[in-house]
Amino acid sequence: MASCVSAAASRWSLIGTTALVTGGARGIGHAVVEELAGLGAVVHTCDLRQSDLDACLVGWAAKGWNVTGSVCDVSSHEQRLELMERVSSIFNGKLNLLINNVGIHIWRKTEEYTKEELSKVMATNFESAYHLCQLAHPLLKASGSGSIVFLSSVAGVVSGGVGSIYGVSKGEIVTLQ
Repeated sequence: MASCVSAAASRWSLIGTTALVTGGARGIGHAVVEELAGLGAVVHTCDLRQSDLDACLVGWAAKGWNVTGSVCDVSSHEQRLELMERVSSIFNGKLNLLINNVGIHIWRKTEEYTKEELSKVMATNFESAYHLCQLAHPLLKASGSGSIVFLSSVAGVVSGGVGSIYGVSKGEIVTLQ
């Protein structure tokens, strides 16, 4: 039995792999960080709230995982630039995995969205993913084996009746190539 576990562990080892996961302190992003770090990857994650991030970092350190984190509002162009500068510094100019996970949803009828809410959803859910790909490209290329993963939603494919702006932003992710 132990040999089966060892074989599976070595088959899925991510030792030597670097990863950036956006929105890693909660939800799916948190699970992605845990999976990658648990398989040996060195992970940097960002999130909006320092308190959430700090609690996660303490827990991950207790598990012996190599995870760093920083506060970043990915809807901000300037904060995305700062994030990628930090990631480049931490990983010595190389990145293997960019996991574009972050997303927000404002529960409103389409006709009730304000201009500011529309801008916030689109900047967070689509613009950040697109721009982070551009910024990460040199780091991914330098690694020799870079990959980008986008997390979307069924709402990007099928209308759910409420939150059409969220669906549009996730549909853009689905069609981004």
